Amino acid sequence: MPRLKRATELGILSAALAGLEAQRQHLEEQIARVRTLLGKGKGRAVGKAPAKPRARRRLSAAARKRISNAQKRRWEEYRKREAAA
Repeated sequence: MPRLKRATELGILSAALAGLEAQRQHLEEQIARVRTLLGKGKGRAVGKAPAKPRARRRLSAAARKRISNAQKRRWEEYRKREAAA
C-alpha cells in the first residue's frame, strides 16, 4: 500500500473507516432481524451475550419405570393385534 504523505489523507481515510464500520453494524442488525423473521437462527443483536441453555429436566427412577412399563404394554398389545390379523 502506498505511504500516505498528508494528514488530510489520514483524516479522510479514518472518517471513511468510521462510516463503513457504522454501516456494517447497521447491516448486521438488519440481517439479524430478517433471520429472526425467517426463523433461521436466533437473530441476536451484536454485542449481546447469548442466553444460557435450558437445564435438562431429570426423571425420577419411578417415572422412568412407569414410562417403560407403559411402552412395553403398548408393544404387547400391538403384537397381539398383529398376530390375530
